[in-house]
Amino acid sequence: MFTWYRDVTARERKTFWACFGGWALDALEVQMFGLAIPALIAAFALSNTQAGLISSVTLITSAVGGWLGGTLSDRYGRVRTLQWMILWFSLFTFASAFVTDFNQLVVIKALQGFGIGGEWAAGAVLMAESIQARYRGKVMGTVQSAWAVGWGTAVGVFTLIYSFVPADYAWRVMFLVGLLPAILIIYVRRSVPEPDSFLRQQQAKAAPLNLFAAMAAIFRPQLLRVTLLGGLLGLGAHGGYHAVMTWLPTFLKTERNLSVLSSGGYLAVIIVAFFCGCVASGFLVDRIGRRKNIILFAFCCVLTVQAYLFLPLTNQQMLFLGFPLGFFAAGIPASLGSLFNELYPADVRGAGVGFCYNFGRVVAAVFPAMVGHLSASMSLGSAIGIDAGIAYGVAMIAALALPETRGRSLVAEAPGATPKPVAGTHPSRA
Repeated sequence: MFTWYRDVTARERKTFWACFGGWALDALEVQMFGLAIPALIAAFALSNTQAGLISSVTLITSAVGGWLGGTLSDRYGRVRTLQWMILWFSLFTFASAFVTDFNQLVVIKALQGFGIGGEWAAGAVLMAESIQARYRGKVMGTVQSAWAVGWGTAVGVFTLIYSFVPADYAWRVMFLVGLLPAILIIYVRRSVPEPDSFLRQQQAKAAPLNLFAAMAAIFRPQLLRVTLLGGLLGLGAHGGYHAVMTWLPTFLKTERNLSVLSSGGYLAVIIVAFFCGCVASGFLVDRIGRRKNIILFAFCCVLTVQAYLFLPLTNQQMLFLGFPLGFFAAGIPASLGSLFNELYPADVRGAGVGFCYNFGRVVAAVFPAMVGHLSASMSLGSAIGIDAGIAYGVAMIAALALPETRGRSLVAEAPGATPKPVAGTHPSRA
């Protein structure tokens, strides 16, 4: 499954490790905050609503940051923007260690979110343009698996710090550690060049648009359809994930009286499953195509969720079923990086990728709220099942409506031109 690594060039390997490291550190920063929430609630006497508000604000700014970061990468370079974004979220994670009240924490986390979203967009475009088309799905899926590595690292850092530092100060020490990812910038600066595609596109490009015009360029007539469908796909993918992951623990605890979700063993299973799901999805997306892979994983997500909701599970059975749940949930986002990059020409690729992926992250907040609303008139399990079915159904419909892009070249053509298939490949038509 990793045989591609032997076949790629040294330049491609260096780019892979830069992007893998960036996404892992991105996850590290996000998950550190999630682990620190109980300590922050105690330190600042926060209500659950206030704690939730911090997460929501960060989600919104990371989505805006993804669109903005992608646009900046179109204008100033993939590598340069990646460096800016890593430095940005590292500095604001570090600054979180010095907050003294709720308002400061909201502002710092909001600013951090811009860098987290922007880093994903810049890294996704950099990796997609740097790797050979025949390996793009595998490599993008493997890079997405870095989220699991960062997640597991955050758990390890959390456990280590809380074992040796008093609880009142441990969360501050953990955020201080958040500055360390900035070291990755040294490696990126020395080892990772801009993709040839971006360099050619810059040489042929006329005077650059202003920032707002550049962000809006993905809505020009020839790109409007793929932008709307791409945003819809991002909405379905993220909506299903958040609907299930937000409410499933409550359902299993309150209606099934199961407690394994709070165990370290269950968390380990989910993290390993997420890693495996990303890698497997990357392999399949190159074998069966982008659309079929998304539809397959979305359908399997629905089946797995229904099993969780309606089968009479014990704690042990639920622990084992956690693997397919994490596995299939990871497969859809692991497909999106390849597909979104292949939908757009080089001059607006960053803006397009950043928008499609992150539009769904913001609007997906509707789905957890919908579960809460539906649960007033039906069981919570039924509400989750209906909500997840709708979200993943949206993802499947959007995938069917988009063109199959497997094998498309990302070599820059004239600004606005649609990427073309690589010679010898046979991507199916929309």
